Amino acid sequence: MRFEDLSWFDVEKYLQNENRLILVLGACEQHGYLSLLTDSKIPLALADAASQNTGVLIAPVVNYGISPYSIDYPGSFSLRASTLLDLVEDLIRSAQYQGFQRILILNGHGGNDPTRARLYEVANTLPQLQLAWYSWWQGRSVEVVAMKHGLRSFHAAWIEAFPFTRVGDLPDGEKIQPRIPDLVNAKLARELYKDGVFGGPYHVDEAILSEVFTAALDDVLQLLKFE
Repeated sequence: MRFEDLSWFDVEKYLQNENRLILVLGACEQHGYLSLLTDSKIPLALADAASQNTGVLIAPVVNYGISPYSIDYPGSFSLRASTLLDLVEDLIRSAQYQGFQRILILNGHGGNDPTRARLYEVANTLPQLQLAWYSWWQGRSVEVVAMKHGLRSFHAAWIEAFPFTRVGDLPDGEKIQPRIPDLVNAKLARELYKDGVFGGPYHVDEAILSEVFTAALDDVLQLLKFE
């Protein structure tokens, strides 16, 4: 159940009996042969599945994130860290003011991690607010699935290559992870990563991806209990 499918009357009615909300943070950046909005599509798919199970409302997706290292790839847009942190704080405060008191931030992009520090500050000023943060690919349950199949997670590689993120044919085989200095500018990042995939298999059997999605969804459903 998404905001875009409701009127304000519907949200007001929802808040009479429920105070949970899912906020999806994504990004618009290169993902090799996958959609530029892969980091939004995956957490939104998890949010939709969780909403179907629980009825929890989904706020509009934040489709832009912190991606300065990707801007040399056309179509990759980046927010300054301060911009995203202010944006997320404003959204959380707006939601809390209206009565959403238990909010799960479902994150799809590693570059957005600095937002967590700001959310700790927000939580200190709004003690009645309950916040949870989940970066799906970092979930222990997801890591267990990957390890079971002898796989490691890499940006734009197999773990993000769901049928709904693919926008072209995927190469066969596995990409050797390039040797990257700790901190590089966007121009050098493109020279080193070339097609944008950071390493590992380009794709795996869809049964493995189904296991990954199910593991992440189970984590989301558990977090929505706010126990």
